[in-house]
Amino acid sequence: MTSKTPLLIGTRGSPLALAQARMALAALAERDPALAEPGAAEIRVIKTTGDSIQDRPLTEIGGKGLFTKELQEALYAREIDIAVHSMKDVATVLPDGLRIGCMLPREDPRDVLLARGATSLAGLPQGAVVGTASLRRAAQLLALRPDLRVVTLRGNVQRRLARLESGEIDATMLAMAGLLRLQMGTAGGTPLEPEEMLPAPAQGAIGIEHRADDRDVAERLAAISHAPTFARVTTERAFLRVLDGSCRTPIAALATFEGERLRLRGLVAKPDGSRVEQVESWGAAGEAQELGERAGADVRARLGNHYPSGWL
Repeated sequence: MTSKTPLLIGTRGSPLALAQARMALAALAERDPALAEPGAAEIRVIKTTGDSIQDRPLTEIGGKGLFTKELQEALYAREIDIAVHSMKDVATVLPDGLRIGCMLPREDPRDVLLARGATSLAGLPQGAVVGTASLRRAAQLLALRPDLRVVTLRGNVQRRLARLESGEIDATMLAMAGLLRLQMGTAGGTPLEPEEMLPAPAQGAIGIEHRADDRDVAERLAAISHAPTFARVTTERAFLRVLDGSCRTPIAALATFEGERLRLRGLVAKPDGSRVEQVESWGAAGEAQELGERAGADVRARLGNHYPSGWL
């Protein structure tokens, strides 16, 4: 990229993904106003496999990498300069030659319960049908309410809300961050505190990926990166990586700053909610990765040699 070549920003095509790409561009333009001029930057929509296949669970079609693979291929091919991701969709090990150059300030990481006639998980009717594509949400839900029936529900925010409104399901859960970025507030739902529904690792965080050898882009991204978000997400992703986290294993994690120290809460559950292992760990902000790795190793030691294959 030169001063006369536009910055090419890759993104998925959902309303939320486009909103996040515009947020990334706005952050870059605030630092370098020239990027706000006509033709200085271009947002390119790249359809991913995860977006194309909506009728099956992610576990059946290859996992969360399906939301990033085509964007990463576009980076390699130099069709885009950066790719904007929801960090909870990004695999814990990146392809060679690619880097997450920055993370924008994290939005509220909680889940929101949207239900017809109920404002809490306890208030859902006996045997209510809850739609979700998340094994993490399903496992924690079933641990609390084994009487509920969980069905697979995929698609963008608007599609999920439409299926709730039509009566096809009685309730669903969505990320608060996505609703806020779409300027929908809580969409009439109830935020769930982490003590009741621990979020996905990196939920609410936007990451920007680039080619490791692109120094100009790396400098631009470093200038807008939000260090507290980077530390929190690094901790959660390290926890996930040690546990061989994939969309086949229900894993949750949330790191928060308590004063100068990082607090990590994490859990691993059986998909049916029949067993939930939790961990809480503390560490200094400068040891984010080590904190996540220690917590993951702690849980893994408790689960023994049968994990994870014995749980699936």
